[in-house]
Amino acid sequence: MNMLRLYPLPLLCVLWLAGCGAGEERAPASPPADTVAVAPPEAPVAPGADDDRLTILFLGNSLSAGYGLDPDQAFPALIQQKIDSLGWPFRVVNAGLSGETTAGGLRRIDWLLRQKVDVLVIELGGNDGLRGTPPEVTKANLQAIIDRARARYPDVRIVLAGMQVPPNLGAEYTERFRELFPELARENDVALIPFLLEGVGGVPALNLPDGIHPTAEGHRIVAETVWRTLRPLLASMLEATS
Repeated sequence: MNMLRLYPLPLLCVLWLAGCGAGEERAPASPPADTVAVAPPEAPVAPGADDDRLTILFLGNSLSAGYGLDPDQAFPALIQQKIDSLGWPFRVVNAGLSGETTAGGLRRIDWLLRQKVDVLVIELGGNDGLRGTPPEVTKANLQAIIDRARARYPDVRIVLAGMQVPPNLGAEYTERFRELFPELARENDVALIPFLLEGVGGVPALNLPDGIHPTAEGHRIVAETVWRTLRPLLASMLEATS
């Protein structure tokens, strides 16, 4: 998809400033520490002894966290509502953290995997792109997250959310960044959400004044985008256990 259509030129400066600010932490782009250390959020709540639902972990940044909104308006919470409406035995754990990069996600993943994870949704990379992190560094970090998840839980199902960046870093960078997500999906046989912000990115009415974080309506659209990929995966898991 042509990012010039997604991000009108007047928004480019807003996007850059929002990506590096708006409550998110600055970080240099050099590997491996392309973000400063951050304290993890509260530990994910382990299911009770009588909760036999399968766990879906969203590992993400401020998009998953629902920056600027009530947590119940963020798209992971909306996914839980869709699951509950079907009576499916899955629980969503939202590990979204504002300012998170792929390097930060890699540092957190072992801690997050202390709980059983049946489905891992990786929503990372946007902050890497806005900071100009080399795409190969981003790809290597995402690969390491996938590898660690599978080493801990060989049967874990993985969904990778594709991201795109505005073209202010140059056409070559923009294209290479866009390509790394489908490449990873093919190389690891994981499900791919082609572009998480499809229909939302670059649409002022669907984003907060910072121009990058979706509004509540924007999150509803993102949830639909995620659900198109996630629902058939969850359905196949239920069929396999029936």
